[in-house]
Amino acid sequence: METLVNNQGLQQQADTDTYRPVRRIVTGTNTRGQSCFVSDGPTPNRTNRPGLPLAHVVWATGEARAPGDDPAPAGRAFAFHSKGGSLLRVVDFPPDNNYDEAQLKQFLDDSGVRGKSDARHFWFHKTESLDYAIVLEGEIWALLDEGETLMRAGDVLIQRATSHSWANRSDKPCRMAFVLLDLVEGEPL
Repeated sequence: METLVNNQGLQQQADTDTYRPVRRIVTGTNTRGQSCFVSDGPTPNRTNRPGLPLAHVVWATGEARAPGDDPAPAGRAFAFHSKGGSLLRVVDFPPDNNYDEAQLKQFLDDSGVRGKSDARHFWFHKTESLDYAIVLEGEIWALLDEGETLMRAGDVLIQRATSHSWANRSDKPCRMAFVLLDLVEGEPL
């Protein structure tokens, strides 16, 4: 078990056997103007709360970006998207039966994104962002108000600021990458 710091700054225990770290490799330019590797290691920003998905914010631009060299350091809290910028987030979704539904609903309420209270699945939410959702491992159901589709490794969903939910009906975690882009006023989705 590994000790992590969640979005509220509280220490939590993560099952590192179930959820492996996300390797983050960052490039830059050295003093001679040549490209180089600046860092290579586990993503420092990880949040884990029992009964909720484990989220790794790999990089951030815009208002959510942390000051300094690392825009997504350990312990930094992030909303669902970044005003005027982007977030790269990798999420490990446990099987649906592992969730604490009340805690998840409270998390979505606190984040201001929770969907209708009578939604057909507990994960329904809506963000004002354009999201590229990519299944890296496992499978997950993408649910909309009307319809659903099974996504497997390699599938990409373009989520255009619509009400949606993620349902992991399998018995294994599903790892997804999300590129979350702030909406540009007047630009068609």
